[in-house]
Amino acid sequence: MTDVNLETLLAEKLIGDSPKMQQLRTIIKFAGRCNSSIMITGPSGSGKEVVADAIHSISDRGNAANIAVNCGALPEHLIESELFGHEKGSFTGAVNQHVGLFEQADNGTIFLDEIGDMPINMQVKLLRVLETRIVNRVGGNRNIGIDVRVIAATHKHLGESIKAKAFREDLYYRLCVVPIEVPALNERAEDIPALIAHFLKNQSEANPLPVFTEEALAAMQRYEWPGNVRELRNVVERASVFFAGREIFAEDVAILVQSVIAPANQNVETAASAPSDAWAAAQSTQGSPNTVHRENNVRDLNAHMQSEERRIIMNALDRSHGVVSRAARSINIKRTTLIDKMRKHNIDWQVEDHTDYKIAV
Repeated sequence: MTDVNLETLLAEKLIGDSPKMQQLRTIIKFAGRCNSSIMITGPSGSGKEVVADAIHSISDRGNAANIAVNCGALPEHLIESELFGHEKGSFTGAVNQHVGLFEQADNGTIFLDEIGDMPINMQVKLLRVLETRIVNRVGGNRNIGIDVRVIAATHKHLGESIKAKAFREDLYYRLCVVPIEVPALNERAEDIPALIAHFLKNQSEANPLPVFTEEALAAMQRYEWPGNVRELRNVVERASVFFAGREIFAEDVAILVQSVIAPANQNVETAASAPSDAWAAAQSTQGSPNTVHRENNVRDLNAHMQSEERRIIMNALDRSHGVVSRAARSINIKRTTLIDKMRKHNIDWQVEDHTDYKIAV
């Protein structure tokens, strides 16, 4: 891969030109040239799997398998079988031979996400595989050689886990040959506009895209983003649903993020009208003389969401000339679901020629 192609690929996968991201891309370029094990750390939602995928893509293994597994999501009694495979009849339910994920990733890369959640007994077996490059299927007695690049990731502080005897120190050093830290989103707030533009490109073409005003972008750059890039992506997707084809202002951003961080015991009306202390502090510092305030400033999140849902349904019916099935397809829901929502919003329709609908009075 030429340097130009490499830079282009990394720029497409890792959005942003902040100093933090430039440094991260430089480290990834070095990591892609080696076969050593890599440990990626960073807060949840910061993009650790994206970094792992970028490393695989630019490496000599880029055309081979790239298998990701969440160690915390696998049941403890099945994790060994999933990773290393099993022979037919080796345990109850093993009706067929199973090739494990390490074998499937032979000549390629295996990404062990949330490695800090791996049970301690499995850590011993993983360490042996890393040192010998040999797997033994559960119930089997054959040594199977593998050539796998291992990338691990965690949001946990493994130093504390090691002190608590929850993570093996020898496994940590075996995995952490090349350490890579992914920054939190609030450490590279200047990348937020580019990330928003990237996420908007991936939205459905069924509805016009929202337009983030400068004041909205400034507000989003002041927000702490506890959920990091994953939260930003969800907020952009939510904005595309409720503000399709409309401008988004700072007060809209407050509503969009509050729908994520409102406490479980707090209703959405209260959450929308009483933002978190962190958000309120950020908002109080904006002081922009050019801020444009709309006449109908949205205060009630629940009412706003209901209004937006009704508007989206009405627009879909308009575009489909009242044909319910076509309208449902255009907003990616089932016909029966759309009918239920039309009843909820008091939207009635006439089906004689499948072209008319009317609002119930």
